[in-house]
Amino acid sequence: MRIIVIGDGKIGHHIAAQLVSEGHEVTIIDRDESVLQRSMDTLDALVVKGNGVSTDTLTEAGVQHADVVIAVTANDEINMLCSLTAKKLGAKYTISRVRDPEYMKSLPFLMKELFIDYAINPERNMALEISRILRYPFSGNVETFARGRVEMLDFVVQPHGRLAGVMLKDLYRVHRELPRVLFCAVERNHQAIIPKGDFVFAPDDRVFVAADLHNITAFFNAIGKNTRHIRRVMVLGGSRIAFYLTSMLLDMDMDVTIVEIDPERARELSEALPRANIVLGDGTDHDLLENEGLTDADAFVTLSGLDEENIMSGLYAIRRGVPKVIVKNNRDNYAELLQDLGLDSVVNTKHVTSNTILRAVRTRGNASPLSGVQRLYGMMDGKAEALEFIAKKDAAYTGIPLRALKVRQDALVAVIVRAGRVVVPMGDDTLEPEDRIIVIVKGNGVMALEDVVGRA
Repeated sequence: MRIIVIGDGKIGHHIAAQLVSEGHEVTIIDRDESVLQRSMDTLDALVVKGNGVSTDTLTEAGVQHADVVIAVTANDEINMLCSLTAKKLGAKYTISRVRDPEYMKSLPFLMKELFIDYAINPERNMALEISRILRYPFSGNVETFARGRVEMLDFVVQPHGRLAGVMLKDLYRVHRELPRVLFCAVERNHQAIIPKGDFVFAPDDRVFVAADLHNITAFFNAIGKNTRHIRRVMVLGGSRIAFYLTSMLLDMDMDVTIVEIDPERARELSEALPRANIVLGDGTDHDLLENEGLTDADAFVTLSGLDEENIMSGLYAIRRGVPKVIVKNNRDNYAELLQDLGLDSVVNTKHVTSNTILRAVRTRGNASPLSGVQRLYGMMDGKAEALEFIAKKDAAYTGIPLRALKVRQDALVAVIVRAGRVVVPMGDDTLEPEDRIIVIVKGNGVMALEDVVGRA
């Protein structure tokens, strides 16, 4: 597809790189020549210097032939105007980043009047992801599929745990009491593995499993993972993510403390979140954190604007025995190091945003939206993906047992949701029209279910 990305900042560049890697024709617009030079040097993409609202700039970028225009500048108003102008000039589909909480209530009206087809709020999406992680403190990441009916979580195999040394095909014979879940993927030594029957679990493996809410909760209870509820949360930094997250946590009856160094921002948060405890001070000051109850907190979330500050504060919280620590980090080259340091819950705004936008783009890339990606979740820093599709009527793969279908070697049909019922598929199960199918694939670029399964 022909795609224009307006705004070549961190998120815009990351999205453009992902789209180029998937074979799309990408054009990037930005006013800053230096950032465009970086894209010219590193990406197989065209660049246009100029204002993304300008009709001349958009026309030079070929907007009249664009399948998708993605506006992700730092300014909400510019993004919305870019979408309006692009649509008027002939773009087929527009995606706009809108971050300000003041726009949330009026967003449906704005989308209609400004011809925005899809609006994304990265900070709110990040807050949703963190709130899901806080529901399962033992897990590094939590993702939902099939409108919340299926959850996928990850955990680390312990040296003396029930899984260590057990072959996957023998697991339910050795441990008959375990509720059935689907073992989707494993990360070992920073490599992604789609486990087959002969796979043997080893200590320190990071394992991803999926099932319905009842079975996945029962499974983790059975293997001794901590499923206790979090009640007290301390947040470092009063960012927009912190605002959205605190609003969600307060609605879940949690006690939340935000530590914010800027007096004006602290005042704004106090007015906007009267039920939260807003502390004015430096969140890197260990004495301050101790005095405000760090060691009594069930969870500590670092959301300042500095990755290094987030990391160091997170490590201190681990040292002080806080049960759950979540760190925001946007530096991809830190990911493996942080995991080695014991920070297993690391969230990345670029990844959350790009996953959401890529799902929308891949859906647009199919003749029918129902045949495209319904939900997309990047796993293991992009080494694998979990994707949700809806099975089409009269598709070649329907009505045939899975064991008789040809499934990509690096892929796995993980879960089937049929008429609201969650099925962990076996060889005799079939894919039927209107089923919601969740698949796990190494790498990226899958656009349709036909890319994964077909007739043998």
